[in-house]
Amino acid sequence: MSKNIYELIDELVEYGIRSGLVEKEDRIYVINQLLELYKRDDYEEIARKISNRKLHEILEDMLELAFQEGLIPDNSVSEKDLFDTKIMGILTPMPSVVRRTFNDLISKDSRSATDYYYSLSKASNYIREDRIRKDEKWVCQTEYGDMDITINLSKPEKDPRDIAKAGKMKKSGYPMCLLCKENEGYAGHLSHPARQNHRIVPITLNNQQYFLQYSPYVYYTEHCIIFNSEHTPMKIDKAVFEKLFDFVEQFPHYMAGSNADLPIVGGSILSHDHFQGGRYTFAMAKAECEKHFVIPGYEQIRAGIVHWPMSVIRLNGDDKKMMTEAADHILECWRKYTDEEAFIFSETEGEAHNTITPIASMRDGRYEIDLVLRNNITTEDKPWGVYHPTADLHHIKKENIGLIEVMGLAILPSRLKKAIEILKEALINGKDYHEIEELDSHVEWVDSWINDYEINADNVQTIIHDEIGKVFVKVLECAGVYKCDKAGREAFDRFIAVL
Repeated sequence: MSKNIYELIDELVEYGIRSGLVEKEDRIYVINQLLELYKRDDYEEIARKISNRKLHEILEDMLELAFQEGLIPDNSVSEKDLFDTKIMGILTPMPSVVRRTFNDLISKDSRSATDYYYSLSKASNYIREDRIRKDEKWVCQTEYGDMDITINLSKPEKDPRDIAKAGKMKKSGYPMCLLCKENEGYAGHLSHPARQNHRIVPITLNNQQYFLQYSPYVYYTEHCIIFNSEHTPMKIDKAVFEKLFDFVEQFPHYMAGSNADLPIVGGSILSHDHFQGGRYTFAMAKAECEKHFVIPGYEQIRAGIVHWPMSVIRLNGDDKKMMTEAADHILECWRKYTDEEAFIFSETEGEAHNTITPIASMRDGRYEIDLVLRNNITTEDKPWGVYHPTADLHHIKKENIGLIEVMGLAILPSRLKKAIEILKEALINGKDYHEIEELDSHVEWVDSWINDYEINADNVQTIIHDEIGKVFVKVLECAGVYKCDKAGREAFDRFIAVL
C-alpha cells in the first residue's frame, strides 16, 4: 500500500461525491470526520486525481492502514467489517435526507424511488457488491421449468478469534433482532453486524407502520425486506394478505411474500413480522396451472393448482378485497384440515401443523397470489419434519425450505464449492472419489449418475451443476404436502373440495 491516509480520505470522499452519497458542500465536513476516525488533527491537501478504483479497493487500503496503526485490534473479517462500516457511515446521508428523497420520488413514481434507494444501498456498501459477485449461480432445466441455483459465498465465515471474543461479551437485548428499526446507525459488535450505513424508509401497509430495506446479501435482483415497526412475531392471517396486496399495489414492479409462521417450514427469523420482496420473476411465478377450479362464492377469481413440486394454489383477480377474502378462506380451511390417508394432520397433541407461505404480485394489472400449503409435522424417524428434505439429500441441502427456495431459487451452503472443485478434479483425472474423505457424504449421489455420462474437462462442471439441480427439485418435492403423482393429486383434490 503506497497511499497515505490523506490520499485515501481524498479518494474516498471523491467517490462519495461521485456516487451521490456526499454533497460537494459537505466535503470538508466529511474529511474532518474521517480524520477524527483516524486520530489525525491535520490534513495535507493533495493534487486530486480521478480514481477508477472500486470502493472495496479503497476500503481495503484504509483497513490495512487502520490495522497497522492499532485502530483495529486484529485483521479478522468481523473486526474489519465493523471498522469499514463505521467509515461508510460517515459518508452515508442521514435517515431524514434518505426518507425525504425517497418520499419525493415515490409521489411521482415508485420505481424511481426504489431505483434511488437501491443505488444508495449499494453505494454506501450496505450491500457489499464485491462479496455478492463471489456467489456461484447457474440455471437448471427441469420438468417444472428453469430452477435458479446459487452457492452462497457472500456471507463471510466467522473467524475463530471473533467467535472466542464474542463468547466473552456481555449479551445485549438492543436491538432485539437483526430486523428491528433500532439497527439503523447501530455501531454493532462481534455478535451483531455494524449498521452505521444502514438506512430504512417507512411505508404504510393496511394502516400499519412498516419499514422497507434491502437485504445486505441480495439473493436476487433488488431483494428487499419489509418489516413491522414493532418487534412482533410472524403470523399468517387475513391481515398478511391485505398487507402483501397493499405492498404490490404501491410497488407493482416488485413481488412480495412471507415465510410461513411455524418452525421447520418457516424462515430463520420468526420473532419479527416481516416479508421479502424484489424485482425478480421466480421460476414458480412462470409455472402454469395444471388444473383450474372454482371456489363457491368467489367465482370471479381464477383459481388453479400450479404445476410445481410443492403444493401451490394460485388466485388471480382484479378485486383486492375479494382476493383477500378468498386467500383467507383457503388459509382457514387449511389450518383445520386433516386427511389421515395423506398423512396430513392439522394438529397433534395441541400443536398446530398447517400453515401457508403466500407470495403476491401484480400481473397484467390484476392481483395474483400463490398460496403454498405447508405442514411441519415430525415423527420419530423424521425428527426434522415429514415434509422436509430426506436424509439422503442433506449432503446438498438440509436447512429449512423457506420462501426463496419455495419459489425456485436454491440457496446452497458454501461448503459445496470446495466439494464441487474436488469432485471435478477427481472425475477429470480418473481418481477414485470413494477414497476422498472430503467427498464421503456425496459418494452415493455420484454413484447414482456417474455411469450416465461420458465425462471430460469440458462438460464436468455442467454435469455436476445439472445433478445438483435435480437434487434441489427432489428437495422441493419432499417439502410438498401433496406429491406430483396420482395419489398426491387425488389427495390435493380432496382438499380443493372442502373449499
